[in-house]
Parts: sequence; C-alpha cells; structure tokens
Amino acid sequence: MTKLRRFYSVPYYIWLLLFVIAPVLLIIYQSFFDMNGNFSLSNYETYLGSGKYLMMTLNSVWYAFLITLFTLVISYPTAYFLTKLQHKDLWLLLIILPTWINLLLKAYAFIGIFGVHGGINNFLGLFGIAPKQILFTDFSFLVVATYIELPFMILPIFNALEEINPSLVFASRDLGANSLETFRRVIFPLSLNGVKSGVQAVFIPSLSLFMLTRLIGGNRVITLGTAIEQHFLVTQNWGMGSTIGVILIIAMFIVMSLTGEKRKGGVKK
Repeated sequence: MTKLRRFYSVPYYIWLLLFVIAPVLLIIYQSFFDMNGNFSLSNYETYLGSGKYLMMTLNSVWYAFLITLFTLVISYPTAYFLTKLQHKDLWLLLIILPTWINLLLKAYAFIGIFGVHGGINNFLGLFGIAPKQILFTDFSFLVVATYIELPFMILPIFNALEEINPSLVFASRDLGANSLETFRRVIFPLSLNGVKSGVQAVFIPSLSLFMLTRLIGGNRVITLGTAIEQHFLVTQNWGMGSTIGVILIIAMFIVMSLTGEKRKGGVKK
C-alpha cells in the first residue's frame, strides 16, 4: 500500500517541481542580473535604497491590510449566519459562484457600475445629485477588491465554524454563559484557525494586485504588483521585476508564519 501511494504521488511531485519550485528558483536567479545581463546585487541595492520602492511596499501592505480587514469584518458574520440556515449548502454555492467568473469580466462590470454614466450615478441622479467621480478612486478599488476576495475568507471561516462541536456551546450555556460570552470564549477561539486561513488566502494575493489597480484604481493605487507588471512588460527590466517578486515571496512566508497553526509537542495549538 505504501509503494502504491508513493507511485500515485509522483505526478504531484512532478507538478510541484515544474510549476512551483522551478518558477520560484528562476525568479530568484533572474533577480541577480541587471538589464545588461551582468551578475550583480544592484537590483537589491536599488530596491532597499530607493524611497520610491519602499513607499510602494508600504502602500501594498497598507492596501492589503485594508482589503483583508474589510473582508474579515463582512465575512465572519456572514459565515456565522450561514451556519444557522437550513439550506446552507445552497447559500454557500451562491457565494462561491462569482469565483467562477473571470476576474477581468468582473472588473469591467464594476467599471460600468462606478462610471460617470454608470448605475450608481444614474441612481443618484434620481435625487438630483450630480454625477460623482467614483471610478479611479481608492474607494472603488477597495470595494471591488473586497468583493472579489470575500468568498476566499468566508469559506475557511464557515468550515471552521461547522467543525465546532455543538456540545461545547451547550456546555457553555449550561455553565451560565450568555450568548456573547459563549461567542467570545468558545466559538471565536475555536474558529481562529479558519480566520487565519482566510487572512492568508486574502492578504497574500492582495499584496500583488495589478489588474484592479489599473482598471478600477486608474493607476492611482500603486502596488508592488503594478511595479512587477511595469518592469516585465514595459521597461523590460526583468531583473528588477524578479527582485520585487522575491520580496513578495518573502512577505508571503512571513504572513504564513504569523498566521499559521503553531505546534507544541507535536500537537496543534
């Protein structure tokens, strides 16, 4: 049985090697070459010594934090409410359905909604309010990014809440705890692993957003993802683009280490 499992795991390891490990190693390798193809640390010196790149990094972290925060504030009550419904699987499917639609299509849909002649301004016009510039603002970028990331936060929280043993909640009530205390002392601590997984699933991709920054933010929102796109597609400075990619990989591991499940004595805490 063990040999059979190893045999079936071979395609997985091949996939992991070709499409995960190899691209990461290639990015790291490319980051040590300048535009002339010379081996150099100049890309890292430029990144660490440039206020522009450091400010871009802070912007990326700040916007990713806001997107994650807004997503979490909306997702936790939604996931908690879903666990109380009779047809929870159906409602969960409706939440997942938007993820099947291409991101570019959703972005263009919001361009129509937030545009000067879009749905929101047409609605405001019914009350005599002049058209507002909603598109190409921080507000529109955060709204669209939060909407797109919602399912990826709701699902892990929902699964964590579903796995809570109901007897623990009943025991809390029997011991005299009210609903708020039960939630604070029992439900929320037991669902923290779902929250951490949701934060990983939202924060890490939000660090490198670039399509939404262009289409919805109108390049007013500048992130590391935007810089990578510019270096690879416009300036052709692949070394600098790879360097920023390495920084994002490091940030990803930092976030995963901070939000991952800690083990103590071989047992998950």
